[in-house]
Amino acid sequence: MKKIKILLFVLIGWISLTSAQGKEFTYQDIIFNSYGKLAPKNLSQLNWIKGSDFYYYVSGDSLILTSLDNRRKVITLNDINASVNNLRIDSLRYFPRVKEIKDEQIYFLANNYFLSFDYGRNKLRIINKLPKKSENIFTSPNKKMTAYTIKNNLYLSTLDNPQIPITSETNSNIVSGQSVSRNEFGITHGIFWSPKSDKIAFYQKDESAVTNYPLVDITTRPAHLKNIKYPMNGQGSEVVSVGVYDIATGKTVFLKTSGGKNQYLTCVTWGPEAKYIYIAHLNRLQNRMRLVKYDAKSGAEVKELFEESSDKYVEPEHDLVFLPGKPDKFLWYSERDGWQHLYLYNTDGKLLKQVTKGEWAVLGIAGFTNEGDVLFYATKDSPIEENLYKVSLATGKIRRITFANGVHRVKFNSPNGLLIDNYTNLKTPRVINIIDEHGKTIKNLLTAKNPVKDYKLGKQKVFTIKNAEGTTLYCRITYPVDFDSTKKYPAIVYVYGGPHVQLVKNRWGYGRYAFWFQKMAQKGYFVFTLDNRGSDNRGLAFEQATWHHLGAKEIEDQLTGVKYLKSLPYIDSTRFGVFGWSYGGFMTTSLMLRTNNTFKVGVAGGAVIDWRYYEVMYGERYMGTDATNHEGMEESSLLNYVQNLKGKFLMVHGTMDPTVVWQHTLMFLSKATHLNKRLDYYPYVGSQHGVYGVDAVNLYQKLTEYFLKNL
Repeated sequence: MKKIKILLFVLIGWISLTSAQGKEFTYQDIIFNSYGKLAPKNLSQLNWIKGSDFYYYVSGDSLILTSLDNRRKVITLNDINASVNNLRIDSLRYFPRVKEIKDEQIYFLANNYFLSFDYGRNKLRIINKLPKKSENIFTSPNKKMTAYTIKNNLYLSTLDNPQIPITSETNSNIVSGQSVSRNEFGITHGIFWSPKSDKIAFYQKDESAVTNYPLVDITTRPAHLKNIKYPMNGQGSEVVSVGVYDIATGKTVFLKTSGGKNQYLTCVTWGPEAKYIYIAHLNRLQNRMRLVKYDAKSGAEVKELFEESSDKYVEPEHDLVFLPGKPDKFLWYSERDGWQHLYLYNTDGKLLKQVTKGEWAVLGIAGFTNEGDVLFYATKDSPIEENLYKVSLATGKIRRITFANGVHRVKFNSPNGLLIDNYTNLKTPRVINIIDEHGKTIKNLLTAKNPVKDYKLGKQKVFTIKNAEGTTLYCRITYPVDFDSTKKYPAIVYVYGGPHVQLVKNRWGYGRYAFWFQKMAQKGYFVFTLDNRGSDNRGLAFEQATWHHLGAKEIEDQLTGVKYLKSLPYIDSTRFGVFGWSYGGFMTTSLMLRTNNTFKVGVAGGAVIDWRYYEVMYGERYMGTDATNHEGMEESSLLNYVQNLKGKFLMVHGTMDPTVVWQHTLMFLSKATHLNKRLDYYPYVGSQHGVYGVDAVNLYQKLTEYFLKNL
C-alpha cells in the first residue's frame, strides 16, 4: 500500500467545550430530548404567505402572521375550535399543519376533514370530508378536491361526495395511488394533480410477481403471519403503470408506455398547461434512461425527448422543473459529466445549454427570480456545505447568495425577491434571517441559543485526510471530555458508508447519534466518522467506485481513517470499536470480519449480510444480480467471512424489519453457531428498521454498556 498522505487538522469548526462540572447525557436525553428540548430552537411551519410581504409560523397553540414592517396578527387554536364546534366536528388538540394561506384563508387537514379558516371573519368551512381509513392524502391545487387511498384503491373527495372511486380493484396485488419501486429513484408518493386541478395522474403497481415475505406478529394469541411484498434481488418485481383520471368524465386512461414490464417509471411531471405528462423510463439494469412525453388525454406517446446511458448506472431522481411563464422550457438534473448539474431543454427534447458546470454538485432548486435567474443549492464552495447560489440562464454567471458557512435552507418569495434563510454550522445552533437576493440581511427572525451549554461536551472537529490513491476523505472526530494528551484513549468508529448518505457536514450536531457520541466522550472515548468512497455529494467517480463490489473500497477508506487514528499518540491502537446501522451495520460487520481483527468490539444494527437477500431496486443498481455479478456477490457476502470473527460482537435487529429483513442476521447467527463462533445477539421484538420509544432507551443503554464493558 502506498504511503497515506494525511492533511492534519484542516479545521472547519469547533463545538465549545464546557466545564467538567456540566451535566451528563441520559438515555432519555438521547432518545426523547434529542429532537425536542435539546435541539436548537426553530420556528415551526415558517413560510411566506404567497404574493405578500407577510410570513407566518406556529408558536405553541397560535399561528403568528407578521409583515416585514412588523404588522402582526395572531390566530389561536381557540379561534379555530370555536368554529369547529359550530360544525359539529371534534375540537383540535394542537394547531394543525398549514397547507397554504391565501386571501385570508388558512387551509389544513384535521379530524378527517379538509378545512379552510377565514381569519378575517373567524369562520371555518368544510371543503372535503375523508373516510377515517384515508391515507396518501393530496389536495388539488385549487383546494376544492382531495385524492386519497384506502387499502389498494384510489378515491376522490368533493364537497358533494366524499368517496368517489377512481379504481375499484378487488385483487390486492393491484395497488393504485401509492409510492412505487420502494421509494427509490426519488419517488415519494403516487398521486399527481394536474396544475389545472382537472385530472389526477397516479401510479398503479401490479405486485403479482413479487414474492410474499413473511413477518411474524407475536402480539396476538397465537402469533399470526403478516406477509409483505418484498421484491428480492434477481427475482420478480412489480410492474408499474401510470393512469390519468379525468374528473369531468370520470374516465381513466393509462399511458401507453413502451419499454416492457421490467422497467421503472419515475420523475412523473405535468407540463404547466396540463396537456402533457413527462416520465423518465429506466430499464431494470438501470444503465439506460429515456425521457418520454405523453399526451395526458389519450395516453399516447408523443415523443422520446432524449436518453442517458452509463456502463454502471443512471439514477434519475428529480422531476422536470419548468421555467416560469415558459411552458416549453425545463431544467433537468443530470450527472452525465460526472457531477450533478442542471441542463436546459425545450419540450421537443433539444438541449439548449448546460446551465451549471464544475467539480461540485447541484442539490436542489429553490426558485426563480423575477429576472428569470435560477436559485439553487450546491456544494460549489465546499463538499460539506450547502449554500444558495443564483445563476443567470442568459450568461451562465453564478453568484453566491448565502455567505455564512454551513448548511442552508431557504424559502423564496418571488414578489418581493426576499428569502427566509435558515442555516446552521458547527459553531451555530441555528440562525434564521430574511435576506435579499444579494445575501444582505433584512431582518433577523431567530438566533438560537446553545441548548446543550450546560452539558459536558467533548471538543469536536472536522478535517480531511487522503487515502492511498490520493482521494480526499472528510472526517469528524469527537474528543473525550477533559482530554489529556498524555493519556491513552479508546476510539469508536461510527460508520454508514453507503450511497445517498453524507455524515460529515458543517452543521450543528444534535439528534440521538450526535448525543450518543457526546455520551461516549463523557465516558472517555474518542468517536470518529469518515465518509468513504461510495457516500454522497462527491461526484460520480467517488460514488460509483464501490459499484458491484460493495464493502471493498469502503473498507480501504475506513482503514485509512484507522491509520490516521493510530498516528495520534493519545489513541490506544489496541482498543478500536465500530458501530453502524443498516448499510452501517453491513460496514460494521465487514470491518469486524475483513480487517485482520483491527477492531476489538463491534455493534451492528439492522445489517445487510448478503446482497442477494436485499431488494431489487437498490440492490441491483449497486450489485447487479447473482447471475451478472456472482464474483462480486460472493466477495461482499459476509457469510463467507464468519470464520474470521474473534472480537466481541453484538448484533441487533428489528423482528418486523421490512427494509433489511430479519433473515439477514439470522443467517449470520446460524452460520456462526455452526462454526462455533460466539457473538451476542438481541432481537427487538416488533421493531421495524429503526428502534423507537422505550425500546430505543434499552438499545442505547445496551450499546453503551457493551462498549464500556468490552472496549
